Amino acid sequence: MSDTVLWHKDEQDAFVTLTLNRPDKMNAMNQELGDALEAAVRRAVKDPDVRAVIITGAGRAFTSGFDLGGEDFEMDAEGWREDIGANMRRMQVLRDAPLPIIAAVNGYALAGGLELMMCCDMVIAAEDALFGEPEVRHVSAPPTLMLPWTVPMIHARHLMYTGDLIDGREAERIHLVNKAVPRDRLKAESEKLARKCARMPGAAIKFAKAALNHQQQTAGLDSSWTYNRETTAILHASEEGRYWMRLLKEHSLKEFLAIREKPFRDLD
Repeated sequence: MSDTVLWHKDEQDAFVTLTLNRPDKMNAMNQELGDALEAAVRRAVKDPDVRAVIITGAGRAFTSGFDLGGEDFEMDAEGWREDIGANMRRMQVLRDAPLPIIAAVNGYALAGGLELMMCCDMVIAAEDALFGEPEVRHVSAPPTLMLPWTVPMIHARHLMYTGDLIDGREAERIHLVNKAVPRDRLKAESEKLARKCARMPGAAIKFAKAALNHQQQTAGLDSSWTYNRETTAILHASEEGRYWMRLLKEHSLKEFLAIREKPFRDLD
């Protein structure tokens, strides 16, 4: 098991905790971390002694989204389709896993990190955790666009139109998370939920998850993901999208984010 994802099996109940372990990068998702998380989830599914999974992050973040440092993002639309498709596949692994997957959100859950959280089955969050899709401020978009499948459309529009961040209390109010708790209670509350799921009849949860997923697929989730992949690839390859990718290439990440956030300093 890669040390970019830590694996801990509970000694009392049949669940594991997977910890995203790039704290110096706020657990930003690069190829290595994405592959390690996918492998860890697949390992949990194959383990007959695992009946629930918790995903959390080390340090200040659950995950801050996809890693914007150290790569050249000036790609054409086809390159973006392939990149987004790989990210969508990892998200689908979470949805397909016949186990309840619980996100324990300890800090920032942004952009692709927020999408990862929304592809989990349930979410317990720290009250001071922060959530949002800030990438829309640099002409980007999430790989799966799960917001309208998770919260009422009026809240999805607000987050997607503004790039605003909200805390755990507000996330609970709009039903983005199941429950927001004080930070020092996050581990205990997440494990309590995992223990309850682990003690449920496994077949019942497996059937319920498959049935609930089927409801979303029948309602158009798969076509929504396909549409979003295409439009996001075109957006990234557009003149304005390429402009922001050039800025990212020419500046440090800190400088890039300062440029992006400058128009909003008196509004946030």
